[in-house]
Amino acid sequence: MATELWAIGLVISATFVGAFGPILLKKASSKKLSKISSLIRNYHLMGGVSLYGLGTLLFIPALKGGDLSILYPFVSLTYIWVSLLSVKFLGEKMSMMKWWGIGLIILGVSFIGVGS
Repeated sequence: MATELWAIGLVISATFVGAFGPILLKKASSKKLSKISSLIRNYHLMGGVSLYGLGTLLFIPALKGGDLSILYPFVSLTYIWVSLLSVKFLGEKMSMMKWWGIGLIILGVSFIGVGS
């Protein structure tokens, strides 16, 4: 099956949306979550879980548009989005090794794209 461009775009969109999940979960982790009621009222926690779910819901229809062996490696882009969003929203720092890792992920995904 030939992988269609819309499916790749949808997977990339799903990874971007899903990458906000761990950012919100990290923010949620700084709050006291001892009771179920405090879990439900924690909008960072609920938002993080919801964005993970939305990313998955976006990914599922993309599977109709191509081979899993082509589409699934694009999920590794989530690591890139999370790293960049962590810098922006959590004030984290990027070391040279992290930048090298991001470069290798981009290179690997590019090889898969060219190979299809």
